[in-house]
Amino acid sequence: MKFLRCDETAAWAALQGHYEAHGRDFYLREAFARDAGRAAALSFEAPEVFADLSKNRIDTATLKLLLDLARDCGLEAHRDAMLSGQAINGTEGRAVLHTALRAPRGQGLFSDEVHGVLEPMLAYAEGVRNTVASGIHHIVNIGIGGCDLGPQLVVPALDAFSHRGLTLHFVSNGDGHDLTRVLRRLNPAETLFIVASKSFTTPETLANAQAARDWFVAQGGRDVPRHFVAATANAEAAARFGIATIFGFWDWVSGRYSLWGAIGLAVALAIGAENFRAFLAGAYAMDRHFAAAPLERNLPVLLGLLDVWYRNFHGFTSRAVVPYHQGLASLPAYLQQLEMESSGKRVDLAGQALPFATGPVVWGGPGTNGQHAYFQMLHQGSDVIPVEFIAVKTPAHALAGQHSQLLANCLAQSRALMFGKTYDEALAEAAPSASQRIDARTLAAHRSCPGNRPSTTLVLDALTPRSLGALIALYEHRVFVCGALWGINSFDQWGVEWGKALAHQLLPRLASGDTAGFDASTAQLLRRLRR
Repeated sequence: MKFLRCDETAAWAALQGHYEAHGRDFYLREAFARDAGRAAALSFEAPEVFADLSKNRIDTATLKLLLDLARDCGLEAHRDAMLSGQAINGTEGRAVLHTALRAPRGQGLFSDEVHGVLEPMLAYAEGVRNTVASGIHHIVNIGIGGCDLGPQLVVPALDAFSHRGLTLHFVSNGDGHDLTRVLRRLNPAETLFIVASKSFTTPETLANAQAARDWFVAQGGRDVPRHFVAATANAEAAARFGIATIFGFWDWVSGRYSLWGAIGLAVALAIGAENFRAFLAGAYAMDRHFAAAPLERNLPVLLGLLDVWYRNFHGFTSRAVVPYHQGLASLPAYLQQLEMESSGKRVDLAGQALPFATGPVVWGGPGTNGQHAYFQMLHQGSDVIPVEFIAVKTPAHALAGQHSQLLANCLAQSRALMFGKTYDEALAEAAPSASQRIDARTLAAHRSCPGNRPSTTLVLDALTPRSLGALIALYEHRVFVCGALWGINSFDQWGVEWGKALAHQLLPRLASGDTAGFDASTAQLLRRLRR
């Protein structure tokens, strides 16, 4: 089926006209003043997630045109092609079926294969979690990229549900400092290593795994097969490494979408089988919402359309993600891979150079930390940076006063970004901390904030396995929506492969010192870095 790329549609031209006439000079203060029902009209519910989009530079007319764009591009057919297992990853000739990993038995494609891995993996996790019998108290997940970022997000996020007798460690960096820092705290007899690599050829992961095995043996460790387990699609390579317990997955699961299967072993070990199933159930509920909800109320669709509106019409180049929950501290790093590896493309499905920009830079960090760091730029910087706030209503701790303060800060920041502070308001205020030698008008110019800075607020009732599964799946489908409209392949990563290939060429040159064929800069640096 031939799909229209976004810029080939009538809706795209209509959006350009709408932006020039109304979008460019859209002011949030005025929009709220005009429409008392704006907040309710621009708030949406999806499984486990409430979204307030009203502080964004949109109105019902903008949304209608964006929805026309989705329909003109055949978004629903794109979505159905993915969910039905068509090979939408054209450059690699693969289906894209991470959704199958979280479907209940009998409800998804490849169900027997999926549950044929899931059930033994969860049984294995329960065995290890019986620490009296297993003797295991430390688990080290060795992976990188999609084999690290997902578990490293979820395990701390669900700390309230974690086994108190197990400590999880994550090693990803090819820099030996990362592994060394972890190993010095471990006893080999009490440690289980997970080697997580789809191909079992990832250089950083294999280097760390080999160093961990060498350490294990040197420290008197016995029975490597009992203390090393693999999550990989390359069972033969894992077996050659000396691993007997192997949980596999398939080429229709991209690395950055692999958390839901074998790569989630670290998560299952931390939170247990029942909670892991709840994690999958939350994601599956979001899958059903994405598959069946009308586009007008479909939250992944609406968020993806908002991303296109901001990137391609307003020209915003980045988006800050600010979770007001310490458990979600790693969410921005996880989303950097999910979004920037998926949407960082410059050609369309036919290999033609795109005449418009694709994905923004995604960055951020937990509130309230960010308020004491980068929020100055958000409020008064020269660039407009949309912000995504994530608030959790009910904490998993008993410090109610601190949680109320946290939520008050979250609400205050979104309100401050939207309303700003006018010059006249700043002039009328007292500023006790200001220099007494600066005149009032100059000070007011420094203290005013332009406002009209857009933000979205996502609200979870509590951070649970189910709600976290739904939240992550929401982001996955949102990225898919953007890719479908932009006409790109969101599921390959050839730029990553190119960098790996060059590193493979350079490694032996660091040993030999041979710089033949390299540019002057690389040759100079190679000579400088040789030991």
